[in-house]
Formats: sequence, C-alpha cells, structure tokens
Amino acid sequence: MKLQKVSSGTLKKFKWGVAGCGKIAEEAFLPTLQLLKKSKLTAVYSHKPERAKAIGDKFGTANYFSDYSKFLESDFQAVYISSINSDHYWQVIEAAKAGKHILCEKPMAINSQQAEEMIKICEENNVQIAINFTQRFHPLVKKARELISQGIIGKIVSVQINFNIDLPPSQNFRFKIDKSGGGALRDLGTHAIDLLRFFGSEIVEINGYADNVIYNTEVDDFATGIVKFKKSGYGYFNVSYNSEKAFNRIEILGYKGSISLDKIINYRNTPAKLSINLKGEGKKAFRKRANKFAYTIKSFQKSVLNNEVPEASGHDGLINLKLMEELEKNAAKRRTD
Repeated sequence: MKLQKVSSGTLKKFKWGVAGCGKIAEEAFLPTLQLLKKSKLTAVYSHKPERAKAIGDKFGTANYFSDYSKFLESDFQAVYISSINSDHYWQVIEAAKAGKHILCEKPMAINSQQAEEMIKICEENNVQIAINFTQRFHPLVKKARELISQGIIGKIVSVQINFNIDLPPSQNFRFKIDKSGGGALRDLGTHAIDLLRFFGSEIVEINGYADNVIYNTEVDDFATGIVKFKKSGYGYFNVSYNSEKAFNRIEILGYKGSISLDKIINYRNTPAKLSINLKGEGKKAFRKRANKFAYTIKSFQKSVLNNEVPEASGHDGLINLKLMEELEKNAAKRRTD
C-alpha cells in the first residue's frame, strides 16, 4: 500500500483539524496540541454551530464549521475524530476521500463491517488511519513491553488489566446503544484488550461476560474477559462504570518474575510507577510523569511524515472490534442458555 506522504522538508507545523468538540477533545487533545511546538490547530467541526465557535475561540482558530464538507476543505494534514462512536464511520470515510490522514477515537466503529470498509477507503485514498489507544503510548508501558521482549521475566503466564470508573447514567451518548455500540466494554474494555495484545501477543480465544451489576441501562456497566495468547499464557480484564474507588492497575506475571504498572490507566499527567520483581533480586520501582496524548500525537505525526503505518493502526482497531464482538456474542449466548 502506497501512503500519501506529507513532506517534512517544507512543513513548519503539522496542521490539525478536529471533528467533534466533546470533553475528550476539549480537555485532553486540544490542550495537549497547544503544548506541541510543531503542531497547530487550524479548524474545528461540530454539528452544533455554537459549540464549534466556542471551541474555535477557546483554542485559537477562526475556522469553525457545522458543515463537515466545508470543514474538510480547510488547510490541514490530519483530522482527529472525537465525535460519538456512531459518527466515526461516515466521518472517517469522508475525511479519507478528502485526502486527510486520520486519528480516530476508540472504538473505531459500531461494528467490524464498518471498520473493514473504513480501512478499505483509507487505503484506496492513500491516507493513514490510526486509532487513539493512548494507554500503550505511556513510556513505562513501552518499557514494560521491552522488558517482556527481552525475556527478563521469562515466559508469560498471565496479564491482568483493571479499568474501572464511576459513570452514573445520564444523557451521555455512551448510554445509547445505537450511538455507542455498547457500554463499559466498548468504552473501557477496548483499551484493556489493546493492552493485552500489546503485552501478550495476538489473541486466539476470548470469552467473558457483559452485564449490568449496578446501573440498569441499555448498555453494560460491567464487563470481564479471559483471553488466550497465541505465544503463551492468558490475559484477564475487568472494566466497569460502577466503581468509585478502583485501584486500576496492570499486572504481568512471568515464569522468572513479574511487572506491575500503577497510575497509568485513568490518570493524566500523574507520576506513574513501574515495579519489577525478579527471582534473586530486590524489588525495583521506576516513576515517570508523562502526557500519554502528547506521545500519541507525536507518534502519529511521525508516521505520517515518514510514510509509515501508525503504531496503533486501523487494523489494530479492527482486530479490537472483532474481539469485543466475539465476547459479546459469547456473553449473550450464555445468558440465553
């Protein structure tokens, strides 16, 4: 596949458009973009004109639109799509046809059929599509993976990931099945599954539950899964919308030692900790404060400028969706048996 390349030789700043002016764009992506000297916001889109103007004014661009076609005519290399899940499909396709490279929020789409078409259209139009799996970009997460690859903790036995928050039912799109595709699994479990693949290799089996434990809505407020890795060992995860005081950590168990990661999942700009416990050695701990979004953005920009497939590619998003669909299918079958 030949990707459309943006020349770094004449590029003073990497220009971004943002489609979708919700909380994640306003509180995470756009403030981070302002910190990056080689990045610039040039246009914003929202289907609500007043919202587009408010975000444009707040982050320094007069180019704000409620017409997506006119937005795509603006001067930018890539678009960050942070709209509701059900809008990812058409917005990605239209952006690809306009020749824009794409960083899309997770989950990539409502279903894997949509994701497959999105990837196909991006390939046909020679643009890159990446999925915003920010957790994998934290330096300590990457360090943990490096240690695993070096065999420091031996053959993998298990990887366990917990990602739990309290999100009471509201008018938020996440509680509408047609707009979100699902609840805690689709919103939080997508990160957990991506991290399981990141640490443990490809997943060949997945099973689990998706249920309503505390909040009775049309989407799940709790999901848990167990996976089998292709190389060795198993992965576990649980995610929920119903826990106010969760520890949220990653634990990686190997034959010769173990690794844990704290204050990475559901934390922003807080010092995270990586702990290593090896046979015959004292326990070691390393701490680092990092803006995961900054690393994500810079990695994506580098992939565009160097004509390389992004680290968290559209194919990663597709595999992720297929795994969630398989878990949902198995969970639904179990409920009816």
